[in-house]
Amino acid sequence: MAREDIDYVWTDKKRTLFGLPWSFTRYYLTETKFITQVGFLTVKEDEIDLYKIIDKSVSRPLFQRMFGCGTITIHSKDADTPTKIVHCVKNVRQVSNLIDKYLNRMRDRYGIRGRDMVGIMHGDHSDHDHDDFDHDHYDY
Repeated sequence: MAREDIDYVWTDKKRTLFGLPWSFTRYYLTETKFITQVGFLTVKEDEIDLYKIIDKSVSRPLFQRMFGCGTITIHSKDADTPTKIVHCVKNVRQVSNLIDKYLNRMRDRYGIRGRDMVGIMHGDHSDHDHDDFDHDHYDY
């Protein structure tokens, strides 16, 4: 599939010195996937289906903030990329919100909620409480 055939919602390059896009790392967001492309002569691509994202965080260190940039860390249920770091991109808060927007659309499409991705949360004992052991029901 050619690059022109894909409808990107957002794209940017990893920023380097002074917030300039002098890098061979490029990020793409589609309505269904987050794609990272790295390299010049040999190009490698990594994709994460948006519905597999379980958590993300934004960090804005001083040097990145000075140039309007920040970093997003994505944690996912993706087999080959459980953690994706989106280094130093412009308008990091808007990009994070955009990921949330399409992530929620994909989860709605597939009927997936956060608890479905994580599994049983510890401390959630709706069926029964394992700490209340009734000794009267057993013969010793």
